[in-house]
Amino acid sequence: RQPLSPCVAGERLCSAEEATAGSGTYTRHGFIFSSLAGCLERRNEDSELPVVSVVRDSESQLLPNVGAVVTCKVCSINSRFAKVHILYVGSTPLKSTFRGTIRREDIRATERDKVEVYKSFRPSDIVLAKVISLGDAQSNYLLSTAENELGVVVARSEAGVQMVPISWCEMQCPRTHTKEFRKVARVQPQFLQT
Repeated sequence: RQPLSPCVAGERLCSAEEATAGSGTYTRHGFIFSSLAGCLERRNEDSELPVVSVVRDSESQLLPNVGAVVTCKVCSINSRFAKVHILYVGSTPLKSTFRGTIRREDIRATERDKVEVYKSFRPSDIVLAKVISLGDAQSNYLLSTAENELGVVVARSEAGVQMVPISWCEMQCPRTHTKEFRKVARVQPQFLQT
């Protein structure tokens, strides 16, 4: 086995006379090409020719898909939606962050027309959300917090202290005892990061 070298989809790897095409590759016009982005692997098996394959780096290829529960950080809010960066899919950290949007109508399951974004999220809040669609041309994922288990899990008060949830719509600063509105998640044990 040789050390893995990165390659991109469609890259010409070698002549078909030098090796046998393995998984993640295809042969065309006497050459072997990569059919996906990943790492080139060259293995000498029983045959005379080495087998070249392209293996995906499983972590870097992990993408948020519809129905996945993601952990994200709120970047900005306005009256219609909150913009977030997706940091985790389930409990797996992403190598690169993806942008997401939580629209006002996707914040709560009930009284959707009365929801106010600034009473649900604040910038730098850590939120559990579910991917509901793969979004639009700006590659924004559309996210929802309309289940009891979803919503803000970590928030800091004006004093910079981590707040404690006191109801499904409020968190309190343990130092100043100031209450702030949030869409609070009822966190399930499997989503708690230790």
